Amino acid sequence: MNSMNPYHPSQMPLLRFSTAGSVDDGKSTLIGRLLFDSKSIFEDQLDAIALASKRRGESQLNLSLLTDGLRAEREQGITIDVAYRYFSTPRRKFIIADTPGHFQYTRNMVTGASTAHLALILVDARNGIVEQTIRHTFIASLLGIQHVLVCINKMDLVNYEEGVYLKILSAFQKIIRRLGLKDVRFIPISALQGDNIVEKSSNMPWYAGKTLLEVLEETPAENTGSERGRFPVQYVIRPDQQKFPDFRGYAGRVSGGRFYKNQKVTVIPSGMKATILTVRKGTQEMETAFNGSSVIISLDKDIDIGRGSLIVPEQDMPHNSSSLQAMISWFSEAPMNPNARYLLMHVTGTYKCRIEEIHSVTDMNTLDEKQGRPLEMNDIGKAQLKLAKPLFFDPYKENRTTGSFILIDEVTNATVAAGMIEG
Repeated sequence: MNSMNPYHPSQMPLLRFSTAGSVDDGKSTLIGRLLFDSKSIFEDQLDAIALASKRRGESQLNLSLLTDGLRAEREQGITIDVAYRYFSTPRRKFIIADTPGHFQYTRNMVTGASTAHLALILVDARNGIVEQTIRHTFIASLLGIQHVLVCINKMDLVNYEEGVYLKILSAFQKIIRRLGLKDVRFIPISALQGDNIVEKSSNMPWYAGKTLLEVLEETPAENTGSERGRFPVQYVIRPDQQKFPDFRGYAGRVSGGRFYKNQKVTVIPSGMKATILTVRKGTQEMETAFNGSSVIISLDKDIDIGRGSLIVPEQDMPHNSSSLQAMISWFSEAPMNPNARYLLMHVTGTYKCRIEEIHSVTDMNTLDEKQGRPLEMNDIGKAQLKLAKPLFFDPYKENRTTGSFILIDEVTNATVAAGMIEG
């Protein structure tokens, strides 16, 4: 890598990526190796890992312990929660979501990958493609992740044979065609030995592609919001009324498009129209706030606006309906109760709803849509929902923020599902 940093730290591009795969595919080891080889581990962390490895009776440094931070994970040698890690190179900053591989924790992959630009999917070279591989690739497709990187791991355990790599690659092509994925890349690696992670492997001269880190550094991080302006209000700002008697601001994060001074907007759900007076980031006034910016907006009218309101450009209204079709990923260990009532949390608003019908359930072995039935844990199905009042939304494929929701059981207050609105 170039030792010269062409970016100021505050301007370095950021890539969010998630890791997924079946149990023992080596996700934690891969991330540990990536951090270790890119010199992103502090000395005290290395000392702690070395001590933990010694206590486990292991002869070499166990880099998976860097991400398996929970005590239960270290004792069992598995990952059971989403672990977020941050590191940077001279070219880029990264946020990693290390998601668990066990079937019963597939729901964690949905939450961990929901903001990712890239999905990194591991395949054990000895086992090839298994159900979890298909499941995680399908979820990546469902979440609208633009880039998929398939790392065929543990090549050292199959003598670095090119034929093994090509066989898995060929089988994966069928999944790619079925899901319509556009940008999928393959790398043969050994996370344990460091082959093709940061440095090119001399053990696989037949592979002419780039290393894992090189691919991560060059992958474009597309804006996940749409061009349509969306500003969900999270908090109403009323400062010292003696010093600022007329100021009323609305804090939130731009979730699509842009907002600027003198822009004409509509406030949802009231439908009232107004003009933006100021856009502020902290105490600094700015001309324009783009997607992803956390800002405070003030308007030229005193309108009843609170948490759950949505500010949009005057001529760019979202869809509005009390009946939704959505893809639902069921999280709860308790199967879906067709007679239950749920709270649907959408952006910053909450709506009472019920699930009217499950149209179909996706078979994770074949990706075929089977006959609808009540969903069980880790099922993904197409559902029809009925809300107590109309909801303003965009289809998920157009805007991840205004097109997604979670379902909460009214009785237990547990989060039971996440959904992506189709229309």
